[in-house]
Amino acid sequence: MLAYSIRRIFEALIVMITVAALAFVLFRFVGDPVNQLVGQDATLAERDLIRKELGLDDPVPVQFARFVWKAAHLDFGMSYQVKQPVATVFAARFPATFELAMTAALFATLIGIPMGVYTGIHRDSFLSKTFLTLSLIGISLPTFLIGILLIWVFSTRLGWLPSFGRGDTVDLGFWRTGFLTRDGWAHLILPAVTLGLFQLTLITRLVRSQMLEVLRADYIKFARARGLTDRAVNFGHALKNTLIPVITVIGLQVGSIIAFALITEFVFQWPGMGLLFLQSVQSADIPVMSAYLFLVAFMFVAINFVVDLLYVWVDPRIRILGSS
Repeated sequence: MLAYSIRRIFEALIVMITVAALAFVLFRFVGDPVNQLVGQDATLAERDLIRKELGLDDPVPVQFARFVWKAAHLDFGMSYQVKQPVATVFAARFPATFELAMTAALFATLIGIPMGVYTGIHRDSFLSKTFLTLSLIGISLPTFLIGILLIWVFSTRLGWLPSFGRGDTVDLGFWRTGFLTRDGWAHLILPAVTLGLFQLTLITRLVRSQMLEVLRADYIKFARARGLTDRAVNFGHALKNTLIPVITVIGLQVGSIIAFALITEFVFQWPGMGLLFLQSVQSADIPVMSAYLFLVAFMFVAINFVVDLLYVWVDPRIRILGSS
């Protein structure tokens, strides 16, 4: 297990260095940040001075090495737009994105798995066909359209839920949360459903297909022949053997929820990292954009590492095959 973990960590480091190189190269073509920091009447000497202070006149390898070294210490420099350290700006925005992403992931998982199991066991029932129809609609509609429709129905027409912002929050010193206020939960419902609906339909259809495949296996027939109850067969044998692909999808979808929450945050004006990234694109705030891509990649890598460990826990044969 230790050798397996070390190998995965080494592979993760290679991925992070590659992502850092891509972020560094790509965002050099976004625009000249000096134009965003000075006025039109700035002299050439003033522009050169700012460029030197930012280290933009150093050779490219030096700039990249400095970027990687600082990123390893969570130092992403100063934001060109808000004139604050990027780490400070992200620390203020991260709780909003994290709470939205985790709520959406729990919503998708806690509803998607039971729906998938039900539609797999009762595949010809009316309710099962209704679930599959709804899942087809949910997987076909783009996220921004789902958000707009939910705002139109529940905010504009019915007036039940707020349509933008995060609502009232409580400052815990190290974390500002909306989980402790009723208004915070009211503001969270629509964006969380919007963000988690695609993942919910994906999990539902995956669990259903895996259940249908497993229920046709020989060992399921033998379990029924031994006189085991349907509950023991369906949940003790069939569902357990669908966990590996489900764990894969759920792990990757949690990372994608965090990465692509920017569309939902823009629609609902949710004050998270995604909205900050879109605002930084408009102002060519390269440190913020680079830090966002770097942090999203790190979360993907960390989640995949956890998923790999769960693989070994669910099926120890993976460790044996990996070491051969």
